[in-house]
Amino acid sequence: MTLRVKDLKVYYRTLRGDVHALDGVTFDLADGEIMGLAGESGCGKSTLGKSLIRLDSRMRHVGGTVELDGKDVPIADDEAMVPLRYHEISLIPQYAMSALNPTRRIGRMINELLRSRGVRPGDVADELRRRLELVGLDPEVLDRFPIELSGGMKQRVVMVVSTLLDPSLLIADEVTSALDVSTQRSVAESLVEFRDRGYVRSMVFVTHDISLVYQMADTIMVMYAGRVAEKAPAGAVIGDPRHPYTRMLVSALPEVGSTVDGGRLEGIPGTPPGLLDPPTGCRFRDRCPLAFDRCAEQPPLVEIEPGHWAACWKTGE
Repeated sequence: MTLRVKDLKVYYRTLRGDVHALDGVTFDLADGEIMGLAGESGCGKSTLGKSLIRLDSRMRHVGGTVELDGKDVPIADDEAMVPLRYHEISLIPQYAMSALNPTRRIGRMINELLRSRGVRPGDVADELRRRLELVGLDPEVLDRFPIELSGGMKQRVVMVVSTLLDPSLLIADEVTSALDVSTQRSVAESLVEFRDRGYVRSMVFVTHDISLVYQMADTIMVMYAGRVAEKAPAGAVIGDPRHPYTRMLVSALPEVGSTVDGGRLEGIPGTPPGLLDPPTGCRFRDRCPLAFDRCAEQPPLVEIEPGHWAACWKTGE
């Protein structure tokens, strides 16, 4: 098992109080597994990814544990996390431009990052060029400034840099959201190839696009309002979703070849609850067509079939 997260609680400090962004998240990630992390904006998926590498000073670790390769990850201690970042746990941020210094050439930037992690740039120079070529980039991009690259090229550069030291866990945070459709597919395929080649052992792919993650992920975990709604193999989440929220997400996806004559796509009525003062019980109940009295109690995340977990009182029906 590469990653084990148990009852993780991470809140954001605000002037109005704590935002319960993650409120008891539990899951495992196996060696070689690519897990897609999906859900509406504000559900906690990006917060979960960032909390595993602790990159946001506003985050407050309230409870829960994280283990990587059988060792505790000190996510509550920023200083203790420094040796793990980039070596053991790495992140591809949502917007590649935010990770690239516009005043530095790409090569100089990479060298500075490597030295800050105790690695001599010359020791990985050949591997750096190999990986740039693998994602379709000429090594001459190392002599360019970020502004000279397209969005897709910048995303590939950051992808190569983030995996250069072969981390056990890679967190890809909405890495395709600002790209055109063809580039999205190319970047997603490159990430899968990096896993297949052993450049990363396991991956959490954060996305709002459940149809994209279905094409590349082994499993999909759906979050809602800071909690896990469902986690299962990708085919089961799309073909046999068991949580009402997942069903409604999947039903909102257009089918290939469908037209307006085939009926209008419907969104999910209502809005997610505020997490400054989250409601008790199931957080989806005010929007759920199956809600009943027992939903006033929080449903546990249970394994309803081997490898298929859901948090709903009616999953067995």
